[in-house]
Amino acid sequence: MSQGKPSYLNFDKAKYQWKPDVDYRLHPELYRVGKGEQGVLICEPYKTEIGKHWRFKTKEIAKESSAFIYQLFKDYLKDDDFVGADMARKYLQMGYTRARRYANYKGGKKYDETNNYSQLERGTGDPEKVEAAKVFYESWKQAEANGEYARLKKQWKNEKG
Repeated sequence: MSQGKPSYLNFDKAKYQWKPDVDYRLHPELYRVGKGEQGVLICEPYKTEIGKHWRFKTKEIAKESSAFIYQLFKDYLKDDDFVGADMARKYLQMGYTRARRYANYKGGKKYDETNNYSQLERGTGDPEKVEAAKVFYESWKQAEANGEYARLKKQWKNEKG
């Protein structure tokens, strides 16, 4: 971020590695692991398969959601579908980061776009989201610690990026 503004203001869609018109199950060779949650809201059919189960409104909803997504993660691994497993891992990570965003900032908004994108006051968010974030954090870390996933990720990054 330059000058404390959000990075999405200078987003170059043409240079983004992930494309919404690619079926990554049919063309997994086009998938890149990337950093953090990159591509998570673009890569089909995984976005649709996983995203409809992604919820973090309360701790109980987060438990149900993260458990379902973690099971998808394991199923993708069992089916030797690294792209699906990585996308499920990204949704678990995003459950944590988004819940934390809503815990820290009222309405989940970090920047005030009406005031030159200045950062809003932290600590004004929903305390219930702290608990939801913890739930997703545990599932995310459990996915990352999975030995088969770690092996496949390393291999994928070495071979495909």
